[in-house]
Amino acid sequence: MDYFLTEEQKMIQELTEQISREKIRPIRAELDEAEEFPWEIMRYLAQADLFGLYIPEQYGGMGGGIFENCLAVEKLGEACIGIATSFAASGLGAYPILLFGSEEMKQKYLPQIASGKRLAAFGLTEPGAGSDVSGIRTVAVRDGDHYILNGSKQWITNGGESEIYSVLAITDRIKGPRGGSFFVVETGDPGFSFGKKEKKLGIRASTTRELIFQDCRIPADRLIAKEGMGFIIAMKTFDKSRPGIAALGVGLAQGALDVAVEYARKRVQFNKPIISFQAIQHKLADMATKTEASRALLYSIARYMDSDPREVSKVAAMTKVFSGDVAMEVATSAVQVLGGYGYMKDYPVEKMMRDAKILQIYEGTNEIQRNIIGQELNKEYGRLKESFI
Repeated sequence: MDYFLTEEQKMIQELTEQISREKIRPIRAELDEAEEFPWEIMRYLAQADLFGLYIPEQYGGMGGGIFENCLAVEKLGEACIGIATSFAASGLGAYPILLFGSEEMKQKYLPQIASGKRLAAFGLTEPGAGSDVSGIRTVAVRDGDHYILNGSKQWITNGGESEIYSVLAITDRIKGPRGGSFFVVETGDPGFSFGKKEKKLGIRASTTRELIFQDCRIPADRLIAKEGMGFIIAMKTFDKSRPGIAALGVGLAQGALDVAVEYARKRVQFNKPIISFQAIQHKLADMATKTEASRALLYSIARYMDSDPREVSKVAAMTKVFSGDVAMEVATSAVQVLGGYGYMKDYPVEKMMRDAKILQIYEGTNEIQRNIIGQELNKEYGRLKESFI
């Protein structure tokens, strides 16, 4: 389906599809098994100028929006969402700077991120603070022209691979949620180090590592916006990034569907290809319908968000929760269609099933997304004067 794409948007799809086909698919199983960060693929993506799709031209980017970025992430996700996550996570780390950074900060960091010369990462989650962001314990104390950070961050995507980190720390504990602030921390800053590399169920080509701050001293001009803006920056960043998670889900679902249909056409049982059996046809039909519905929702919401509406939290949560659930369901169904072969590493669907689970967890669990949607509905209907009862 065309979805009324411009020629430039079609080119983004074609380019990322080519990279997926020629560079990612041949090595995705190897990288997954070795739990190896895909630096070679990152270099190909940098050479193709894909890291700057959503970054304005004055900062070295392509001047596109959320929609263009989602098109690229989706196509990469068809091949491997571990590798696609490594790519997309740099955007997550860049958004606090792009949305709230000073002009000097944008000029310093965004061209480096847009070129792919330096990856970015986002540091929020801690051992005691995941969905409950108010549980953050990492602190930043002003010391003259510097801030000193102490604490740790857990499960940070691209940790140890990125060189630019947007990190949330508490600057005023008394103010509670209004006492958090965001800072840019760079690899090599004194007192900044990395903990263990996590061993994961899926997305194993994506590095997940602990960030450790022990009297980490950074210049005061690395504060993003101003003190107390931290939680606002975090929520606005997630609003922008959640369609990217949805794009990973759409891509994974499409990739799993492709394998399942191809297998069903070739696999013969009872002297017939199994796609001729109604039970398999119905399963594939449901997989295809939900994948297409997920894509349609993502595309419409991404375009809507690029129109710069005032409120986007509800729709961003909707596309994330729906696409994540669809990806998990379609990947599981693909394993079922392949039967015993689907359970083996010889076929990619067992990896897709393992990978899909994270889409329901990271960047806000799907339970949290439903909370957001419900809260926004309560606000919307509370403002209505019309009664429906």
